[in-house]
Amino acid sequence: MNLRMIIALVADDRTETIMEAARKTGATGATVVNGARGEGLTPQKTFLGLDLAAARDLVLFLVAEPKAREILEAIAEAGQFDSEPGAGIAFEIGILDAVGLKTQLPTLLDEIDAEI
Repeated sequence: MNLRMIIALVADDRTETIMEAARKTGATGATVVNGARGEGLTPQKTFLGLDLAAARDLVLFLVAEPKAREILEAIAEAGQFDSEPGAGIAFEIGILDAVGLKTQLPTLLDEIDAEI
């Protein structure tokens, strides 16, 4: 089975929005890690030593390869990644093998069959 991992680093107020977009496009679920911190081209300002940077979430989607690009584009559009600085980024990587997917297997196989 060909799988892809989509990794999104997103402002925490956009997490639910991108998860909903991913589900509508074929993702079967996600893992969310709260409280990630990131820094762009210019460091965020601080006030009396307190960091003013918005909280980030790390969202991991394991998806069928034929749906990966469509899901990635839906995430980018829903999160407004290309139109608002600091909204987030997302990318995909290949997965060589995975275990523990028996409960997701029928849904993933349906997605792959639909694309063939």
